[in-house]
Amino acid sequence: MKSLKIKHVILIISLIIIADQALKIWIKTTHPTGEVLRVFGFDWFRLHFIENPGMAWGWKFGNETGKMVLTLFRLGAVIFGIWYLGRIVKHKYSKGFIICASLIFAGALGNLIDSMFYGMFFDKGLSASTAYQQYSGIASFSADGYSSFLHGSVVDMLYFPLFKGHFPSWFPFVGGEEFEFFSAIFNIADASISVGVIALLLFQKRFFRKATLDEPHPTVETSTPVNDNAQVM
Repeated sequence: MKSLKIKHVILIISLIIIADQALKIWIKTTHPTGEVLRVFGFDWFRLHFIENPGMAWGWKFGNETGKMVLTLFRLGAVIFGIWYLGRIVKHKYSKGFIICASLIFAGALGNLIDSMFYGMFFDKGLSASTAYQQYSGIASFSADGYSSFLHGSVVDMLYFPLFKGHFPSWFPFVGGEEFEFFSAIFNIADASISVGVIALLLFQKRFFRKATLDEPHPTVETSTPVNDNAQVM
């Protein structure tokens, strides 16, 4: 099975980054925070604009210093990802594995762009200096950003509330309470990471088995002549 070349990896990453950033910039510069629209009129597929100053599910990581540490961690992970992608392409890992790694890398890079630069380039957004309070109005590009380098908030908008229900009464702690599936609001970068990770978990045996089978087997060279007179000891 042929492996991917580095140009294919760059193409995958570029397409995801372009789509992710285009949707984020469009929704941030044309809508206030809150529900934007129901796609094709579906109740279960919505664009709901929020900003996330921290990690997944909106978890925050302390104040401005914590935000900077989180962004630097993401930057370190992306730098490591560049090296790792180059390595697995060079060693001709299976195509599926390289695609999954590219998806995870692209997602991490997409959110890193928000964290690094959005605070500098937009006039409105969530920041630690305002205690992460929601803002009113529509953001626009501005030389006077709402925050500084490494302190931007990630833009999320994809929302799929497939159905609502109640936990059975016998459930511990949450019995009888209402729940919604799927309540998370995320972006294309998050989706790219999730697809890459899930595919790795589902197909890891196939990916790594093929990578092992494709590895060249070492041969041993010897100067000892081999002929009919050679004795077997």
